[in-house]
Amino acid sequence: MQSTMKDERKETRPDFSAWLVSLRRSLHKIPEPGFKEEKTSKFIQKILKELGISFRANVAKTGIIAEIGKGSPCVAIRADMDALKIEEKTGLPFKSRHPGLMHACGHDGHMAMALGACSLLKQMEDKIDGRVRFIFQPAEESLGGAIYMIKEGALQDVSYIFGGHIDRHYRVGEVVVQDGLICAFADSFRIEIFGKDGHAARPYEAIDSIVISAHLVTAIQSLVTRELNPTYPSVISIGKINAGSANNIIAGRATLYGTVRTTHPEIRKKVLKRFRTLVESFVSSFNAQVNLEFIDSYPPVINDKEATEIAKEAARSTPGIKKIVSDMPPSLGGEDFSYYLEKVPGCFVRFGALIEGQENIPAHSAKFNFNEDVLEIGANFFKNVALMALKK
Repeated sequence: MQSTMKDERKETRPDFSAWLVSLRRSLHKIPEPGFKEEKTSKFIQKILKELGISFRANVAKTGIIAEIGKGSPCVAIRADMDALKIEEKTGLPFKSRHPGLMHACGHDGHMAMALGACSLLKQMEDKIDGRVRFIFQPAEESLGGAIYMIKEGALQDVSYIFGGHIDRHYRVGEVVVQDGLICAFADSFRIEIFGKDGHAARPYEAIDSIVISAHLVTAIQSLVTRELNPTYPSVISIGKINAGSANNIIAGRATLYGTVRTTHPEIRKKVLKRFRTLVESFVSSFNAQVNLEFIDSYPPVINDKEATEIAKEAARSTPGIKKIVSDMPPSLGGEDFSYYLEKVPGCFVRFGALIEGQENIPAHSAKFNFNEDVLEIGANFFKNVALMALKK
């Protein structure tokens, strides 16, 4: 079966891998933020037209829904489109042409994989018993683009949905496929501290919100290290602090932004409750006022058991996949693919894409890159999983 699939791929496009790389690099040059992926959307539409695939554009502003095949059932594949507000420092010849923006999470690769699967499936369209829908989704990183795609009909008639993410913790040829909870609860928060402005030379006349913030950041970590069961991974991170206006003025107000990641419902409930108690009591001890707001965030990604078995079967039949990993602890990353899984059964997988010698460069960093050999693996996997899901 595996050799047959290899032959199909070679018959369709001898330079298939090189074509996928060219797609990825073209997309990498034009990173755009959520709901503003105009150039990205136009590029995808251009490729779909070249492949002869029908689609609906301008879904949830910049999203695209493409379909191959006819009738029912319908299986969906999702690829995210948006980039991050990061100034790229990779030095790659195809680096970002948009200052302050970068594909630092692999979404350029996800789109290339999906387009590759489109190409493979289009060439065997007359053999497809049903429809395969490709959802090119904007705004995954922080704005929940999945919600808006669903509102505009992305899941209508869909029986299963599959998606994936490039993961540099694994080597090319390794794929993580497992059921149950695989991505964390991701709760964002904003803490506003109201102290009292004052002259830097007379701090005793002021209430320094920056000093309070510094102590609070350290105190928050005690929730994870001293109050939570270490067998359930959890983390609290402060990602942004705004405070102060001049070097000789004590800041009376500071705002902290961060995220709480948990992997168990009861742990999440405990953390959020204790977090509020700690923040309010701690800031009060400095004679300051505080406002804590939790911001609606992504629910956890919970893979359906049956869909996961389909994904494992597809992985075993995909050229280039040498190892299926099914026993990893949940990732603490957030992912709005979770909204699709609240509506229909599906499975979210991780594709190994480590570049040897660059093990310590994480996602969401200015030097992020991945092994492009993963693109052909991903394209073939999405083709296989769609066909196998239709048979179910």
